[in-house]
Amino acid sequence: MVHSTMTFLRSVPFTCAMLASLCLGGCVTELERARAGSIYPATLTRMDTKDMDRGAPILVRVFKESSELEVWKQDRSGRYALLKTYPVCYYSGGLGPKKAEGDHQAPEGFYDVKLGQMNPHSIEYLSFNVGYPNAYDKALGRTGDSLMIHGGCRSVGCYAMTHDQIEEIYRLAYEAFAGGQTDVQLQAYPFRMNAANLEAHKADPNLPFWQMLKRGSDLFEATAQPPRVDVCDQAYVFGPADAPAACTVRT
Repeated sequence: MVHSTMTFLRSVPFTCAMLASLCLGGCVTELERARAGSIYPATLTRMDTKDMDRGAPILVRVFKESSELEVWKQDRSGRYALLKTYPVCYYSGGLGPKKAEGDHQAPEGFYDVKLGQMNPHSIEYLSFNVGYPNAYDKALGRTGDSLMIHGGCRSVGCYAMTHDQIEEIYRLAYEAFAGGQTDVQLQAYPFRMNAANLEAHKADPNLPFWQMLKRGSDLFEATAQPPRVDVCDQAYVFGPADAPAACTVRT
């Protein structure tokens, strides 16, 4: 099943692999900064209201079922608070993780986005690679690459936003990187990770996977800090950000 606010785009031949990097580097040129959009005055006002520095770290959460992308930002107390929620314009596939090249599924799980994964020269205006496959995906032998969050409202296997949305998200990420953040945690979920939603999907074969993701979601919501994410024996293991490694393999 394909979820979209623009259903006529289902027929457009397009794959996220087309968004592979043309020039992904660790340096942000002035041209790249110019293409990376701007932050709306209302968003800046919200930062002030929530006691946030512009260069403070961010965290991104995506929910398929409600088609929402959230940007959380660290405030001056060190806790993360919700800055803004954007409607996801389009994503392909249904609920459940991406497992194989060509399955047209958008990823679910915990991913890290680094500066080098940002692509201001994307053919879809702006894009960044979510980091699929991560250590967990690789441990299960999952295949596929070049899975993005990008502009354009069309996609196979990615999360697509409007141009205006991706411009602001991009600028928020760039300013966080400029402020010293090295990794932006991306949490991609099938739905809000609460007991009611899990009960509603209890017959789904992905339930054990989603119950595992819920542990990471619960820890983030309880601590207002990005959880430490390890992969041990083909499973996510979550802990406080300053906890020692749970095993030798990390996402």
